[in-house]
Amino acid sequence: MDSKLTGFTEVFEGKKVLITGHTGFKGSWLGCWLKLLGADVVGVSLGEVSHPSHYGLIGADRIFSRSYEHDLRNPGLLKILTDERPDFIFHLAAQALVGRSYSDPADTWLTNVGATISVLDSLRSVDWRCVAVFITSDKCYENKEWVWGYRETDELGGADPYSSSKAACELAISSYVRSFFSGPDVSVKIASARAGNVIGGGDWAENRIVPDAVQSWNSGNILDIRNPLSTRPWQHVLEPLGGYLRLAEQMFVGEQVHGESFNFGPSGTSEHTVGEVVSRLSRSLPNLNWIVNDDALSGPMKESGLLKLDCDKAMRLLGWRSVLGFEPTIDLTADWYVRFFCKGEPAIEITFDHICSYHPALAKSFEGGMA
Repeated sequence: MDSKLTGFTEVFEGKKVLITGHTGFKGSWLGCWLKLLGADVVGVSLGEVSHPSHYGLIGADRIFSRSYEHDLRNPGLLKILTDERPDFIFHLAAQALVGRSYSDPADTWLTNVGATISVLDSLRSVDWRCVAVFITSDKCYENKEWVWGYRETDELGGADPYSSSKAACELAISSYVRSFFSGPDVSVKIASARAGNVIGGGDWAENRIVPDAVQSWNSGNILDIRNPLSTRPWQHVLEPLGGYLRLAEQMFVGEQVHGESFNFGPSGTSEHTVGEVVSRLSRSLPNLNWIVNDDALSGPMKESGLLKLDCDKAMRLLGWRSVLGFEPTIDLTADWYVRFFCKGEPAIEITFDHICSYHPALAKSFEGGMA
């Protein structure tokens, strides 16, 4: 497939890119974008994360030239790296569900921290030029329910196993960078990216409001929602992915952002409640009905009422900014499902169309340069 996209990401054309967690929601969308940019995309994962899944529906063999089924907590990643010799690595493999972290906290810690350390340690043996972006989460911050956004220098932590494991990943990344990747002749450049509450077409993850709403709409059932007043920084999946690509590009062409961490969140106008998300979705998903389920609020799981990011650093050093507001984010998400379920369009065609529509707007946002 020839590259269709031009703009800020020409550095990926003809390059080898390895994505861990490529079968996940973000990973499969990122693979599609990189394919359109002309990259040779390789994936490492344990398998599909849900059935159905975005990865399974797109016909992954059209996107990924090779896929390795491998548990990153076990030995073997270094051989994959030396066989493939990727120019770029995006580490997304993780246990990504807060709810599941309560039911299986040990696996969450072992997966998130263990996989991150496995990648970091394997990179110590890399002797070719390589850029590695580690994706963690906005939940790595100790949430104090502030009304202002968290900055990259704010305290890390978290009450739930998922959040605290992601904070630990950030500490591991910082430690490895300072211990092993800080010399003047280092061949590997590393940075971390923090984003969260990503939505978009093709997500079937459990206990997430948009997939739950879509499944209820498609099956004709009533949607149970909890915490309708909880506020989240909702963003379309393409928004943080564009940030990851921009970060990798800037690491590839210069030295300034090596070893740094970056927030990639939506604009302040995209901070809306769960109830507002469902209400907006119902405009595009006819006959979507819902109730507030008070029983869903019981149990040990705690949910933050307010969480948002300060993205000034990404704007200043990368020139990156969110280009989609709240309503376009929800409408673009609903459009994917309507075209898939109601019009029978292939998942890969809808995904490519959304990427090709979004990419020029993001590229245009960089025209003014970095501050």
